[in-house]
Amino acid sequence: MAECVLITTADLEHAVRLREAFDTEGFDVELVTPGERIADVPQAALLILTGSLDDKQARRLAAEAIESDRLPVIALVDDHAVNIPELRWRLGAQEVFFKPADPSEVTLVGRRLIERRRLQAVTGIVGETDEMREALERVVQIAPVNSTVLITGESGTGKERIARGLHLLSPRRHRAFIAANVAALPETLLESELFGHEKGAFTGAIGQRKGLFELANNGTIFLDEIGEMPPATQAKLLRVLEEREFMRVGGETPIRVDVRVLAATNQILRYMVDAGRFRRDLYYRLNVLHIELPPLRDRKADIPLLVESFIREASREHDRPQVVVSAEAMAILVEYDWPGNVRELKNLIESMVVLSPGRVIRPQDIPPEIRDSRPGERFLPVHVPTPQSAPDGGTTAPPELEFIFRTLLQLRIDVEDLRRQFDDYKRGHPELPVTIPPVTPPWLVPYSPSAYAGAAPRAIEEAVIHEAARPEEDEHSVVVFRPGKTIQEMEKEAIIAALREVAGNRRRAAEMLGMGERTLYRKIKEYDIPL
Repeated sequence: MAECVLITTADLEHAVRLREAFDTEGFDVELVTPGERIADVPQAALLILTGSLDDKQARRLAAEAIESDRLPVIALVDDHAVNIPELRWRLGAQEVFFKPADPSEVTLVGRRLIERRRLQAVTGIVGETDEMREALERVVQIAPVNSTVLITGESGTGKERIARGLHLLSPRRHRAFIAANVAALPETLLESELFGHEKGAFTGAIGQRKGLFELANNGTIFLDEIGEMPPATQAKLLRVLEEREFMRVGGETPIRVDVRVLAATNQILRYMVDAGRFRRDLYYRLNVLHIELPPLRDRKADIPLLVESFIREASREHDRPQVVVSAEAMAILVEYDWPGNVRELKNLIESMVVLSPGRVIRPQDIPPEIRDSRPGERFLPVHVPTPQSAPDGGTTAPPELEFIFRTLLQLRIDVEDLRRQFDDYKRGHPELPVTIPPVTPPWLVPYSPSAYAGAAPRAIEEAVIHEAARPEEDEHSVVVFRPGKTIQEMEKEAIIAALREVAGNRRRAAEMLGMGERTLYRKIKEYDIPL
């Protein structure tokens, strides 16, 4: 049975026009009259409210739609001044159209809402915030094509679920979906796992074996943690993407495959490309289409929905009675930053369902590391890998440290450029009493990776320490305003700075300050400025 669209008959003209449009698109359509219920239509996939949103039928049907596994709702309104965010919150409407509504536009949006709900049903993805709606909308748009997709996001955000959704909504959904975690496969076996091997190709290869790409022919392969792939395998993967063929390890005959490649990573591949750890051509070949998944801390409005979904799932899996999260406990869960994202939340809810002493989860049932945490107080350590071996037997700077060092140098250069621009501006405006002396940091030297071979971490450490320990400029060489400082105090500091700039020449200092020499003499005496 086809999915059914429910349309209320409060505005009969719009209802009839929409019924014809959805019927043309192949949907079953039911006109809902007052008194009918959503539960009477088991295949209901979409509800369209055509009349006044204040009448009892509209409010009742909207409430039933939320109870019916959050059936998507489209509302047609007459008043252009209606508060749309409030309307969406009050009725749970995903989309709002002003009358007269174009049936083709309503049909297009309705189809996308139905596909998005179907995607959430088959993958278990939960979320109604704008960030998740945008991500799911991209899945619906991208799924029908065969282009390569790069899925990015922090660990635990649901990248594999998105990949499965892309496959299940694609024309390849009846073919194989094979997932491979690149980081979990040893480098010595990765190429054999992906592309297969011939008998005798290496020690232990006692027979021919098909690789994952060959097994996924005409289907989809999902490569998780693609940033961990070694360079040699990256080159072979690039050939598969470009030529649609590969050779098994130890083989001599090219094997052609028709595979859609989906890749995912929690790293920023652009930085890895700049650091030389990932092939630039492979990055551009993978990043044809891109889906970015937001971390859970950026979509906290979804947390109550996720909690509700995970409670149902855990109760069904462990045959436990469903529990209810108190308002105080829910507030704690919403405020927490969730560094492990959705995976961390799911594991916590499962443990609380199993271990909960009662039917209500209260704040004391939440682990103290979550209950007592404060937003923003989590500090992430910077991971610095061990220096790598150089061809001459020494060590080279890890790419991450080279990147940090280059960034520090560039930042210092930018500051010096700004200083020069300010000096140029000041020379064109001699009335300015403030002088900023030029600074030539002793540690600013041209960067050369070979110059820091074997000691890059120490070189960067010494550079930062040297800059931090650099002697401060004389306190009278720069005029700085601080709250509470008087005009007289600033004038005294400006005179001292000007005299120091011109080596005590009072005539030039007076010209620089824009005052007469006699006035300057009087001020020097008044402020008791030593010469």
